[in-house]
Amino acid sequence: MTVSDWREVTVTRLGLEADGAVSLVLAPADGVPLPAWDAGGHIDLRLPSGTVRQYSLCGEPGDPAYTIAVLREPDGRGGSAEIHDSTLIGRTLAIRGPRNHFPLEPAAHHVLVAGGIGITPVLAMAREATARGDSWELHYGGRAVTTMAFVEQARMLAESAGARFRLTAGEPLDLPALVRDVPEGGAIHACGPPGLLAALRAEIDSARPGLPLYTEQFTSAGTGAAASAPEDADGDAFEVELARTGETVVVTPGTSVLEAVRTLRPDVLSSCEEGFCGTCETKVLGGTPVHADTILSEKERAENTSMMICVGGCASQRLILDL
Repeated sequence: MTVSDWREVTVTRLGLEADGAVSLVLAPADGVPLPAWDAGGHIDLRLPSGTVRQYSLCGEPGDPAYTIAVLREPDGRGGSAEIHDSTLIGRTLAIRGPRNHFPLEPAAHHVLVAGGIGITPVLAMAREATARGDSWELHYGGRAVTTMAFVEQARMLAESAGARFRLTAGEPLDLPALVRDVPEGGAIHACGPPGLLAALRAEIDSARPGLPLYTEQFTSAGTGAAASAPEDADGDAFEVELARTGETVVVTPGTSVLEAVRTLRPDVLSSCEEGFCGTCETKVLGGTPVHADTILSEKERAENTSMMICVGGCASQRLILDL
């Protein structure tokens, strides 16, 4: 995405959805309808400080405005604190997107799993499944009910759709039972902290290998590691060509593609720099990228049409990027 992809929006509403969680309604500043979106879609939001963060859309897909929800993260990187501590009503912000690496995949039955603020894309999935007439159930876990956003919306939606809704507060979700009870042809879509997703994957690998699992995480695994070339790259230097300008830069071992590209294009955006947010996703026009993100599916990796340059590497001598 480029600078021209940014749209200005106005914050028209800010609501308290739970202890430490607020929702923002973003309306187009120019009155031109915002792009349509599907469940699992997210936007990049540029805050007044210039910080860029990613937030899943959680309103009704047909609404003329976008709705996001933001949990205050005391140990986060500052974006959530800025939203919670700033006076944003009436302010004009900028967004990019929406993009979607976490769509509601076809299945005979959808088992939706949300941990904490992971309810935002999962609630949209429940709405989409209801609109499709699909069979679904929702498992929602958190530290305490008071800290869990959209509980009543989720409960009411499940009641109207005749779907199962299980709320678990103050204790772990019962993952063995959850995995065991997925009917044949069913699939799990889960969003939440890395620990929940890792435990869910481990349970599936142990009890029901091959059960479809689609995930999205909002935070890093807490390694604190700086961005670098992935371990499965061959360790040799390679060239990166920026197709729009014809410039080239050498990526040396221990340096990320993002770091090298920024010596020529310091305006290239990133956020997490650990491969889970998607801000730095870049189209690949040539060469063989090595993927080390947690966003792209196996199919998308095999297509090699885009990569997250904060953690990705290269298995060829030259990589051509749409920059």
